[in-house]
Amino acid sequence: MIERAGAGPLRRLVVLRHAKSARPEGVADHERPLAPRGRRDAPAAGRALAEADCLPGLALCSTAVRARRTWELAAAQWGTPPPVRFDRRLYAAGVPELLAVVHEAPADVETLLLIGHNPGLEDLVLTLAGDGLDDTLDRVRGKFPTSAVAVLSWRGADWRDLAPGAALLTWVAVPRGGKR
Repeated sequence: MIERAGAGPLRRLVVLRHAKSARPEGVADHERPLAPRGRRDAPAAGRALAEADCLPGLALCSTAVRARRTWELAAAQWGTPPPVRFDRRLYAAGVPELLAVVHEAPADVETLLLIGHNPGLEDLVLTLAGDGLDDTLDRVRGKFPTSAVAVLSWRGADWRDLAPGAALLTWVAVPRGGKR
């Protein structure tokens, strides 16, 4: 296991659950759009990441419409959004699939944003976090709702070094954007 205080640069995995989606009749799950609340909350998530100085060098995003739109609205809050890779494997993925995609990230990326779906994202955060600051782990265990953001920090030479229990959960937020 790679220790959180191990060798290599400080890396951050930013996990963002897609914003609230609509459930229109006759629309396949993969094609579901954001609900009005999701269209308000996704930009708030982008602003929260900017305010927390947690802007990524690369984003990995599910191909589902609701995840792609969350990315677009969040990234529009930043001066220059990073490159994004849309990956079908992130749709409805479990921990092994999510971790496999993260392991493929280039070594020169120090902050990586992962946008996808539950329950996989919540399970990934809990699997990777060996510990958490304050009540962060309890907050994720309680609920990882739409638009939730979790930041995991660890040291490693390469993303392939990220292993279960190797990271410290440093921040959890559920940004909301205006009236319901």
